Formats: sequence, C-alpha cells, structure tokens
Amino acid sequence: MSKTIVDLFEDSVRKYPNNTFLLEKVSKKFEPTTYAQVKQKVYRLGAGLQALGVKKGDTMALLSEGRNMWVIGELSMFYAGAINVPLSVKLEESNDLLFRLIHGDVKYIMVSKTQLKKVRLIKDKLTEVKQIIVFDEIDSYEEREISLTKVNEMGDEFMKSHSMEEFLAVGKSIKNDDYATITYTSGTTADPKGVILTHRNYTSNVEQALTLVDIDETWRTLIILPLDHCFAHVVGFYIMMSRGATAATVQVGRTPLESLKNIPLNIREVKPHFILSVPALAKTFKKNIEQAIKAKGKTTVKLFNMGMKVRQVYFGDSNLDSKGFRALLKPLVMLFDKLIFSKVRENFGGELRFFIGGGALLDKDLQKFYIGIGMPMFQGYGLSEATPVLSSNGPERYRFGSSGKLVKPLELKICDPDGKELPVGEMGEIVVKGENVMAGYWKNPEATAETVRDGYLYTGDLGYMSKEGLLYVKGRFKSLLISSDGEKYSPEGIEEAMVEHSPYIDQIMLYNNQSAYTTALIVPNKEQLKKSVAEQGLTLDSEEGAKAALKIIENQVARFKKGGDMEGMFPERWLPSCFAVLAEPFTEQNQMINSTMKMVRGKIEKAYAARIEYLYSAEGKQLLNQQNIDALL
Repeated sequence: MSKTIVDLFEDSVRKYPNNTFLLEKVSKKFEPTTYAQVKQKVYRLGAGLQALGVKKGDTMALLSEGRNMWVIGELSMFYAGAINVPLSVKLEESNDLLFRLIHGDVKYIMVSKTQLKKVRLIKDKLTEVKQIIVFDEIDSYEEREISLTKVNEMGDEFMKSHSMEEFLAVGKSIKNDDYATITYTSGTTADPKGVILTHRNYTSNVEQALTLVDIDETWRTLIILPLDHCFAHVVGFYIMMSRGATAATVQVGRTPLESLKNIPLNIREVKPHFILSVPALAKTFKKNIEQAIKAKGKTTVKLFNMGMKVRQVYFGDSNLDSKGFRALLKPLVMLFDKLIFSKVRENFGGELRFFIGGGALLDKDLQKFYIGIGMPMFQGYGLSEATPVLSSNGPERYRFGSSGKLVKPLELKICDPDGKELPVGEMGEIVVKGENVMAGYWKNPEATAETVRDGYLYTGDLGYMSKEGLLYVKGRFKSLLISSDGEKYSPEGIEEAMVEHSPYIDQIMLYNNQSAYTTALIVPNKEQLKKSVAEQGLTLDSEEGAKAALKIIENQVARFKKGGDMEGMFPERWLPSCFAVLAEPFTEQNQMINSTMKMVRGKIEKAYAARIEYLYSAEGKQLLNQQNIDALL
C-alpha cells in the first residue's frame, strides 16, 4: 500500500480542507493558511519545478529560516519527484555548506534572501547546480538565480499546457521506499553523514509517534527548532499535518538574535498546546521565569519557592507512583496554582500542556521545575537515523530520568559490545528495528554497513529498559570513559550535573582513555569568576586573581567528591583528578558543538590533544600550572 508523504498530504487536505495548517507572522500579526490553500501553493510551485526541468530523483537543497515557504517548498519538491537536502541556517562556514551541496549531488537550491549570500560565496564551485530559487524578492539576480515569483508563473504556464493528471502523475509515481530527504548529521565524529530517509520512514514515524501522544485537529504548536532538524520536521509539521492541526513558525528577524527574541512574544500570540524544546532553550526559559519572579519582589519570590516545593512533592518524579499521603497536598497545590503559577503560564500563552525535549538528556531538576509550574517538560529520545522518534514520556505516562515508553510498532534490544542481547535492566547499546530505520548513509556504504545490520539500527547510544517498560538513555555507547583496568562509564551525566550545579562552569568534557585517572577540559564562566574574585579585592586579569579563580573552580569540582555537598552522586573514580581551563568555549562555529548542542568529542580531543597529554604530567596535574593561569588572563 502506498504511504508516501504525498499520500499523507493529499489525505489531510481531503479531510481538513478549511482547517488552518500554517501560521506565519510577516508584519503585525500571525496570518493563517488553510490546508486547501497550502495545496494550491504546493501544486503551483510543484508545476513550476517540473517546468524548470526538475526530474524524479534529482536532489534539491533547502536553506531557509523556518517559515511557510519551507514547508511549501519541501512538499512541492515531492510533487516534482525530487529529494530534499535540508540545510541548517546555522552553517556559517562556506566549506560546511560546500561539502553538503557537492556530496549531496544537489542540482537545485531553494534559499531565503538572508541565506543567499552564503550560497553566492561558493557558487562558482557549485558546477552541478542548475538553478537557485530565491524565496524573497531581491534587487538583482545573478547568473543561475531565479525568483520564486517567476517559478510560480512558470507553474501557471505549465498547467495551461498539461492536465492535472499529468502534473500529479510524478507525485503519484513515488513509492514508499523512494528517498524523501538526505539530512546531514553534524555528527560527534568525522565528516557529516547524509542520512537517507524514505517516504515510508517519515509516514511510519508519524504513525509511531502518535502512539505516544494523542493530538487532534484543534492543537497548535509553535516550531522554535530549525525546520531542518529531524525532530522539528516530523513532530513539528508532519504529525500536525496528519491530524489536521496547526503549525506556526517563529517570526523571522533581521538577525538570528532578533529571531530568538521573537520566541517569547510569538508563544504568547500563538498560544501553543505543546512546544518542542532542547535543554539549552529550556534553561533560557527557566532563567527568564526566575528573573521575572525576582523583579516582583521578595514576597513573590517566597510564594513562588514555597509553591514550587509543594507542587514538586505532590507530583513527584512520576505519575506511575501512588500519591499516598501526598494526595493531602492537593488543596495547597490548587491554591498556589491560582495565586502564582497560572500567571506564569500566561506568559506561555496560557494553553501550553507540555514541552517535549529531544537532543541531549534533560536534567531531572529542570523537569521538576517545569512540573512545578504546571508545564511539564517530557524527555523524548530519537536520532535522525530513526526519522527520529523512538520513545518519549508524555502526559499519560512519565518518569523523570527516563526517556519514556517506546513507539509502536518497534523492536528494541540492548546489546553488549559483541552484539549479544542483554536482559532487562542491563546497560548496553540501544539497537532498534522498524519501518522508521533509515535507508542508509548517502554515498557511504561502509558507514551504512556498520550502522544498519540485518535491518537493525545500532544507535551508538548507551541505555537500558526498566521493568516498567521505560527506556533509560545514559549517553554515548562509544564516548565512554575507559579506565586503565578496562572498566567503562558514560561521562554525560557527570558533565551535565557539573554545569547545572555550578555557576562557574559553562562547559566541561571529561576524558579517560585507559589512563590512571580521569581529567577534564573546562570552559569557565568568566563573568561569575570576575564577580567572585572581586569580592576578594582581586581582578581576573591579574595572576593572583587567576589563581583565586582556579581555586573556585577546583572547589566546584570537589563538591561532587568525598565531603562535598554532592558526594555520592557519581563514583569517585570517574570524577576529574585535575583539569585544564580553556580560553575559548565549544561552539558551532569552531565545530566543537553540533546543531543539537552536543559536544563533538572527537574534534575537541583532537584540538586539545596537547592539553590533555599535559594533564597526565606531574606539572599539568598541578592546579596552578601556567597554562591554566594563562587561559584566564
């Protein structure tokens, strides 16, 4: 049976023609576009692409901020039989873009006006690219550039000389196993790999994800993640589309920072029922809420903290546990909700039921904060190679610390390093099989053979299944700390806890590759250190000030060791015996952070190989070594 994205779209338009599909704010307010109107735009542009010469199986790239034209652009590609290569607007370096466009055999590019300059910089090297379609009107078009208006007009002309059946024949000829997208992962290792996802990968993952959360046509979401992000792609608009629901995009600002600032305002305007988030955004929202409460004065802060404690005790870590005596707190819970938390929720539109977090692991304290407010943040788990959703917590069933229950249908096993299946409760590599498993990596048979074996996707992630049937993800299977005696431990939990609990540590990467002790690379929060050393009458740009700052960082690490307030949270042997302070943060620009905000360990280890080696010397192990002092000066 044919179950392509084209089928999914046609079906939704048939069922919900007058429902609002897309919401976009270009000037003063959000304007709705119905399913029937989106179809008209998709047909018009799809016909224009056919007229332009796009053939079935051609690859096209899409480089734009999240907006209506992103969704319309991708759907129109499918009606021309093309494959989309969605590109991140965060790609700043020309060589990053160039690699994807050349490796992806891209013949046509759809691009927004603000992103066009990036393409122009490398256009002379893109010899295979035939046309660049610019979404917005610009003053002058260079060679091989064409306006969207012109392509739409070509679509009108095409439809005059071709019947609707002829036009639709291409889209209808697509089979389940035909490629829909090639998504380049900003992997945590070498060159990015092109994940090939088929039409059926997408539609099956839509079906699977809907077994976790029940969405109907009245729901709205505001997509704050980039649309090239697999999570935003599937949960942001394909799931919404399948249910006749509404997807809004963030108002595009003149700069990325301006777009970011539009998020809180847009949330209040759209009044979404759920929002997709990543830990970095969740932390920003939390900080803004706390600052707003602080600004209201001491009484409000007191009320907020009391209410938060009561609600956190009442809700606990899970709705699977019996409430027992906690049920007696219900009147207090309702009172605090009325007095304070309902007002906090108004800043999120007042209708937000939950957040779903993907990407990195969500800190448990962060989840407790959000359940206290009455806008729970549920942890999900997935990866691009699985289109991406594999499991999630949700309103019906959640336990903080877990990644929730599995989508259905899906086969999952936990394997040891030899690929042998482990029993429930034992930790190993997460391995899955289902219709959502990718077709492979584009032009990379070696990586495909290593990752997909006998239909099973070897995720490279470490985890276990609990007796409750919940999946726990514990970090990267291959980014383990390995001690000199061969014992292994995943570093992610320690790293996240140290960043979460210390205002002086912005980023940290633990390292132990069969060595006598664990070390760490630390990116400090210089602003906080400046304030603290100033209280001692010192400045950070002096040697004495730098030494005082290093002692502050050392004390923060010591909190997790014997005698510290966080003692026992992690085994002592995996905590860093010494550390190197770095002068520069890990960023997407220096390629040490990927688009899902995860550290690219391989690149960090390579860039700081000399510092890591130094930490295993007698001099480097000393806290006040010159390299640490210099990094702070």
